[in-house]
Amino acid sequence: MNISNLRNLCGIILLSISTVQAQQGAIQLEDIWGSPKLFAKTEGGFSSMKNGDFYTNTAIGSTGTYIVKYSFATGKAIDTLVKPNQLISGKDTVDFVNYTFSPDENLVLLSANTEAIYRHSSRSDYYVLNRTTGNIRKISQNGKMMYCTFSPKNDKLAYVRDNNLYYFTLSDGKETAITNDGKKNEIINGATDWVYEEEFSMDVAFQWSPDGQKIAFYKFDESKVKEFNLTYYGDLYPREEKYKYPKAGEDNSKVDIYITNLASGKTIKAETGSEREYIPRIQWTKDANTLSIQRSNRHQNVLELLLCNATNGSSKVVLKEENKSFIEITDDLTFLSNGKQFIWTSARDGYNHIYLYNLDGTQVKQITSGKFEITHYYGFDEGSGTFYYQSTEMSPTEKNIYSITLTGKKTNLTPSRGVHNAEFSEGCKYFVDTYSSFGNPFTCTVVSNKGKTLRTLEDNRDMRAEMQKFRFGKYRFFSFKTSDQTELLGWMILPPDFDSTKTYPVLFNVYGGPGVQTVTNDWDGPNYLWHQLLAQRGYIIVSVDNRGTPGRGIDFANCIYKDMGKLEVEDQVSAANYLKSLPYVNKDRVGVWGWSFGGYMTSLLMTKVNTVYKTGIAVAPVINWRYYDNIYTERYLQTPQENADGYDKNSPITYAKQLKGNFMLIHGSADDNVHMQNSMDFVNALVKNNKQFDYFIYPNRNHGISGGGARLHLYTKMTNFILNNL
Repeated sequence: MNISNLRNLCGIILLSISTVQAQQGAIQLEDIWGSPKLFAKTEGGFSSMKNGDFYTNTAIGSTGTYIVKYSFATGKAIDTLVKPNQLISGKDTVDFVNYTFSPDENLVLLSANTEAIYRHSSRSDYYVLNRTTGNIRKISQNGKMMYCTFSPKNDKLAYVRDNNLYYFTLSDGKETAITNDGKKNEIINGATDWVYEEEFSMDVAFQWSPDGQKIAFYKFDESKVKEFNLTYYGDLYPREEKYKYPKAGEDNSKVDIYITNLASGKTIKAETGSEREYIPRIQWTKDANTLSIQRSNRHQNVLELLLCNATNGSSKVVLKEENKSFIEITDDLTFLSNGKQFIWTSARDGYNHIYLYNLDGTQVKQITSGKFEITHYYGFDEGSGTFYYQSTEMSPTEKNIYSITLTGKKTNLTPSRGVHNAEFSEGCKYFVDTYSSFGNPFTCTVVSNKGKTLRTLEDNRDMRAEMQKFRFGKYRFFSFKTSDQTELLGWMILPPDFDSTKTYPVLFNVYGGPGVQTVTNDWDGPNYLWHQLLAQRGYIIVSVDNRGTPGRGIDFANCIYKDMGKLEVEDQVSAANYLKSLPYVNKDRVGVWGWSFGGYMTSLLMTKVNTVYKTGIAVAPVINWRYYDNIYTERYLQTPQENADGYDKNSPITYAKQLKGNFMLIHGSADDNVHMQNSMDFVNALVKNNKQFDYFIYPNRNHGISGGGARLHLYTKMTNFILNNL
């Protein structure tokens, strides 16, 4: 063999090796959505026991499911509380989905055969297991129930069935109806309507009093709320599902609070005032005769805390919050065991912070302060006088867990950079820290309330090893200032073989709406992997949080009030122009994609602003805010009757005739949240103006577009569209 042929052969060998290496380093869509190897696990499903030193979790054995007691400190199994042979009820084997213990932890409530209703709500069969006697029984033979809950005295259960509220006495097996006027799409007792569930994040709408003698509950009269129809395909005649959905400016359910005395059977109506529109929360104080009620006006810029006498229904206002724009609802209200004080969070000084109040509404002390947000309040250890919370003190893009005493001594319990989410034990002795950072999947550890890491529950070691097989691009966080000197934060993922002397196309991932940040130093799940897949194919992936997003105080979040869509679009355009100013960006190849509010933003950016982006993909977008639910929409825009211009001037339909570039519109036909009506009307507007675009519908899929291979299909479609059009 001559030297020339040898060189040629070596060249072929080297080429083959490099090709194999490239193939090994390239992530595929099937790796993300077709295999569990790249699915990040967390440690969930555990439940703290009442002493705070132990927790329970399920374990799968050869004969079935066990409920096991573990030590928080050591992780050692202490006892098996429920065994599979105890789960035989008559001829039925109870294949339970969830469980809860009675307050004395002797009884176990098991839910089985669960059916989802909406995002949070479901109905199930319920069983009670007595751990002492081994007896197990089904609670009702009259159909599936919702929200079955033990009384504080371990002697009763309360639940909702067919829109009525019941209680069940364990000693004699007697079921008693508290209400009997429940009717689908008219009256709901003890559960919420669709919009309360979706926008106030509540579904259980009843509460036991501390002494177990009374039950406070919601009654929703939704008879005047208009219905929306969803069509489900697959049968000879498609099935129609009707539910109540109050759109912007339309009638809400009439909501009232009632209190039932179980001993007397007497039910009274709580005084909540005629000037209010919403009752987003109720909660018993430590006094079994005093119920707290939170009420809000329709604009949601006034929030009042009432204390109600549970004997006669009379109420008085003890605290009033007002804002020129809107107030977000939380679950932070905590009544102290001394019966004289409560904890409240408020953004009245410009940032959300923790406050201590006397029961009469006089402020005792502001517990936290500074130019950062309390993003989650976890609890208060009354013995040590210590509060536990999550905040953005280190950075708006990061979240850490802190403790602070009544005297002001503050400790960062999770100092590593990234995002930490905590689940505390009873009494706040321990917490499970679920931690991640950008490009690094979750690590779950048990941490003491002093900040000492005791052990690791999950580190996704196998997934990290699997990720090492792929060539991922480097990422960087960045900031820039808009023309009006507003600082915006963002991140970018660069191609693995990035060369600053070359130019690359850019794809923006946008959400941009209230309550959601995309620019955070945490694991972004499958989307992170998909963005890396696109980076491997030569794209720079970017995300920027515009004004209107959380984490930076109420001025930054609330400046969109009554004009939602304006500043958000201006900021995203500023971000695109900033990227175009960089020498390694191809100015003619900038695209954008987003889901839900991000779909709205994408649609608006491709129409109202039609010279910036070459390609856009809008998934499940709101197109006309008149079509979306009233609690969410009116919080930011008021009603269409009051602010028609705020609705119309930032609707993509208004600018349909200006669409330029390559545009794809995607929606699930059974989306109960953002109705496909939005996309259908946008299609009509685009067709009317002879605009060419791609449109795809996923039959019977909701807002999440999943199930039956839909996610893989969706992301394959979007990938191909980007590769062919950007």
